[in-house]
Amino acid sequence: MPEQYQESMKGTTTIGLVFSNGVILATEKRATMGYMIASKKAKKVYQVADRIGMTTAGGVGDAQQLARILTVECNLYQIRRSRPITVGATATLLSNYLNQNRYFPYYVQLLVGGVDESGPSVYSVDAMGGATKEEEIVSTGSGSPMAYGVLEDRFIPKMSEDEAIDLAVRGLTSAMKRDAGSGEGIHVVVITKGKYEELGEDKLKKYLAKTPA
Repeated sequence: MPEQYQESMKGTTTIGLVFSNGVILATEKRATMGYMIASKKAKKVYQVADRIGMTTAGGVGDAQQLARILTVECNLYQIRRSRPITVGATATLLSNYLNQNRYFPYYVQLLVGGVDESGPSVYSVDAMGGATKEEEIVSTGSGSPMAYGVLEDRFIPKMSEDEAIDLAVRGLTSAMKRDAGSGEGIHVVVITKGKYEELGEDKLKKYLAKTPA
């Protein structure tokens, strides 16, 4: 793997998690430029359709551009076909776009998750356009090894929404303790058939209080 590609993927932790009737997308908020913390309020989860979100790891500019493109394409899909785009179709659309630009790649690693008529699902999409459906849990970024340690140990199929949020927060907290590129705060999005909800600070405090200091 080229050194430039490896460098561009450093400095974040994102989590995708499928629970009983929905999906959790969660990230921390630190953006780094080498050893410098460039931002403490970086946005790494984007809503691209009514019940579909995307997390980003990698270059901030590339991620923001892809979020804008994907949002427009999802809206156009609904207008043209008179029905919402599925999570799988969104991941495929993103995969095709990245693959077409593989000679001048976007330096990103993305998660696409949400709920459609087939139920909840999460896809991992890499910079070359490879898309993989993840059955239960997935994490990307420099803090993902630490996050996976918690996720693999504690994940149970068909978790409740409350249990899934708690697990995502625990995974991010673990990564933030050991990964220099992850920190500052937590952003959690809950997607079900009936809602796309970004958890506020007050609601997150309840889960943070349960995690070891």
